[in-house]
Amino acid sequence: TAISFRYIYNIISKNKDKPARYFSIDKVFRNETLDSTHLAEFRQVEGLIYDDDLTAKDLIKYLKEFYARIGINNIRVKPTYNPYTEPSFEIQGFFDKLNRWVEIGNSGIFRPEVLSSFGIKKNVLGFGLALERSIALRLNLDDIRVIYGPFADLDFFRNISERTIYEGIIN
Repeated sequence: TAISFRYIYNIISKNKDKPARYFSIDKVFRNETLDSTHLAEFRQVEGLIYDDDLTAKDLIKYLKEFYARIGINNIRVKPTYNPYTEPSFEIQGFFDKLNRWVEIGNSGIFRPEVLSSFGIKKNVLGFGLALERSIALRLNLDDIRVIYGPFADLDFFRNISERTIYEGIIN
């Protein structure tokens, strides 16, 4: 995304000897039909990790650790296609109420030809994780529109305890 390439150009390419981890939360807009798992706009947790000898195994470990820390443990990683990364992985979480796996993020290792114009020879891991879908999964919701957008249920927020939302992050 635009943020990833700004970090790659402005920071990583100018400090190639220093390991780096960058994270941001950005608003994303998509031409989507609203339904129980899709929003036209949402927040994305974006991350880049730059260091020596990073592999796909490291990427999967970081993703599982991130989700575990917010109380989401039933995830799987499946190969997918992304134009700027190889290998690429779709992260899916199992929604009990929907009785199916739903994409909650995307990730990969930036392709060498993408990084070569910046003079970067080490691997850069990248990921974008859907914040609202993660919240819906964490709270075992069957409809993402309850938490964001024109169909948001304010009574839902009034009745839920902050502990329910944040207990996985605090511990």
